[in-house]
Amino acid sequence: MKLDGAGRLVLITGGAGFIGSNLAERLLRSPETHVRIFDNLSRRGVEQNVEWLRGMQGGSRLEFTRGDVRDAKAVRQALEGVTDVFHLAAQVAVTTSVDDPSTDFEVNAHGTFNVLEAARRSGRRPFLLFTSTNKVYGSLDRTPTEIEGTHYRACAKGLRGVTEEEPLDFHSPYGCSKGTADQYVRDYARIYDLPTVVFRMSCIAGPRQFGNEDQGWVAHFLYSVLEGCPISIYGDGFQVRDVLHVHDLVDAMQAVRRNIERTRGQIYNLGGGQERAVSIIEMLHIMEARTGKRLKLKYCEVRPGDQPWYVADTAKLERDTGWRPKRSLADTLEAIFDFWKAKQSKSAAEPRTQVLEQEVA
Repeated sequence: MKLDGAGRLVLITGGAGFIGSNLAERLLRSPETHVRIFDNLSRRGVEQNVEWLRGMQGGSRLEFTRGDVRDAKAVRQALEGVTDVFHLAAQVAVTTSVDDPSTDFEVNAHGTFNVLEAARRSGRRPFLLFTSTNKVYGSLDRTPTEIEGTHYRACAKGLRGVTEEEPLDFHSPYGCSKGTADQYVRDYARIYDLPTVVFRMSCIAGPRQFGNEDQGWVAHFLYSVLEGCPISIYGDGFQVRDVLHVHDLVDAMQAVRRNIERTRGQIYNLGGGQERAVSIIEMLHIMEARTGKRLKLKYCEVRPGDQPWYVADTAKLERDTGWRPKRSLADTLEAIFDFWKAKQSKSAAEPRTQVLEQEVA
């Protein structure tokens, strides 16, 4: 893919996934932007996102490469001619990292190193944004909490949320691998002057999310409620997270890119803030009321390093870019609901023979 002097070629690793496809859709609205998705399609259902992007207006400016960030040569080839990199490819589940820490490390830590090295050796030295996680802060032992009704709350008065000054505490193989990558991305800005940015993200939700028990919990819970499936609750269900609509996340990604002279080399906590904070059990009851479906819950042991309460303080990002979240918690839930209904309608319209062929294959 060749560009003229005014064009942008944006690489999205993991671009077939939930966040990547929403980002690609936004980028393809600009006629001067070409998007290259690099993804191994390991997540079930994400190939549908690629098909959706190809069919949209601007889809002719989309290039797809099937590849893995653990393959350094493939990563170098993917970065050829690229002006911007959004590195989203990752192993994303804490439980999977506990079961298979080796793969978790290879994908998250070594895979990110491959992307950084390819960017460093690139003649363009592209902008690079890495999506890290709030799990790098561990279980937040320095933030005392107490139960209030059906949720935890921070005991400290006036606490807006967790800032970037919170000490790192990699409390799981997943936290270790993402935290390692997080620090490498930051240091490549300092040592090699790469224009990098790190987002330490809380709960991101919205359309095109194929959630499961280990990742994408809001979508997973809603789909499970709608389909009458049992839901596993790890711990008491009073854990609080601030939920951010994926379109607000894409807004933030574009905001740090526009303000790169101020944001380069920086780390930002990103989430929905106090206004969009909700406990797991409270979210489930909202879903129950919205759908008219009864909950089927199973309680399990709490997962390692789980945070009773996490709300991101986004003041630094707001100060540096002017970004503010726009969508409410209700907006986010409704967007996921609409996506599910559209998928159901599409499945119902497909010929039965076609479905059977896919199942046999």
